[in-house]
Amino acid sequence: MSELEVQSPCVGVCSMDEETGFCQGCFRTLDEIRLWWDMDNASKAEVVKLAAARESAVFGD
Repeated sequence: MSELEVQSPCVGVCSMDEETGFCQGCFRTLDEIRLWWDMDNASKAEVVKLAAARESAVFGD
């Protein structure tokens, strides 16, 4: 059975916050966005986890 592909966290709000360096829509860095399609699933899952933590830090749980 093949592993399901981790989906991109992009929400179509593509604007980088100059202060944090994170996308204001998905909370990824430019490098994370740029490298996304070359990452394996484990790396993608880690990026999604980091982005979610960044979003929580900004907006709270």
